[in-house]
Amino acid sequence: MDGVRHRAVDLAFAVAWTLVRRLPERTITWLFQQAADRTYHRNGRGVRRLRGNLAVVSPDADLDALTKAGMRSYLRYWQEAFRLPEWSEEEIVGRVRTVNEKLLRDAYAAGRGVICALPHLANYDHAGAWAGLTGMPVSTVAERLRPESLFDRFIAYRKKLGMEVLPLTGGDEDVTGVLAERLRAGGFVCLVADRDLSERGVPVTFFGRPSRMPAGPAALSLRTGAPLIPATLHYDGPDLVITFHDTIDPDGGTAAMTQRCADAFAKGIAAHPEDWHMLQRIFLEG
Repeated sequence: MDGVRHRAVDLAFAVAWTLVRRLPERTITWLFQQAADRTYHRNGRGVRRLRGNLAVVSPDADLDALTKAGMRSYLRYWQEAFRLPEWSEEEIVGRVRTVNEKLLRDAYAAGRGVICALPHLANYDHAGAWAGLTGMPVSTVAERLRPESLFDRFIAYRKKLGMEVLPLTGGDEDVTGVLAERLRAGGFVCLVADRDLSERGVPVTFFGRPSRMPAGPAALSLRTGAPLIPATLHYDGPDLVITFHDTIDPDGGTAAMTQRCADAFAKGIAAHPEDWHMLQRIFLEG
C-alpha cells in the first residue's frame, strides 16, 4: 500500500512541475490560494499543528486569520518551487531585497567560508538561487524523502538553481566532512536549522518554550572557524526579503551558539509569523 501511495505522490509532483510552469502566473496564484483556503478549512493535522505553533509565537493575534495567511504563504512556497526553474536570472535576483547584506558579504570576502542558518521562513530555495547568482554558490543538506524518486526530483531541482545538495542520510560521503571542506576552501554553507530531525539536537528556549535545534551550524563553525550568521526571510508583495542577523558569538560553545541562533530566528519569526511554515511539532510542551 505504501508503494502505491509513494508512486501517486511522485506522479502528482511530476505533473505539478510540468503543468504549473505552463499556466499564467495570475492563474496559478489564484489556484494555489484556493487550495490553501480549502486546506485551511479542512483543518487537518498539519493545519492544527501550524495553528498551535502560531499560538505560541503570536498569542494575541487573530489566530484564525493568521493560520489562514500562514497556509497561503506555505502554498506560495510550493507555487514558486514549481516555477522557479523557469524564472530568468534577472527575475530571481530582482525579486530579492536584503537587510544587513554587508554582514554576509564581508564575512565571505574574508575567505574563511561562512555558514548561514535559517528557519523555515518564506522561500529559502529562492534565497539560495539568489546567493549563487550574486557570487556565493551554496552548499546545503536535504532531508531524504520517500519515495526515492521524489527525493531525486528535489535534488535535481535545487541543483538546477545552482546549489550543491548533500543528502542528510544514506549518502556515500560524510556530510559534515564535506561541508567542512567547502568552508575551509572559502565556500558558503546554508542550513535550515529550526527543527531537529535527529532527536539528539541541542536543547534551546524558543518563544519561552523548550525546544531542540540541530547542532550542525554551530559545530561546523567551531570546527572550521567559519563565522555563523543567522538569516530570516519574509515575503513583501512579490519580493522575498532576506534579513541577515549579527554573527553568532562563539563563546560558550555549541549549546550557547545554538541558543543565539534560536533567539535570532525568534526575532524574524515574530515579525512575520505568517511566513513561518512549521506544520510539524517543534515545541516539547503542548
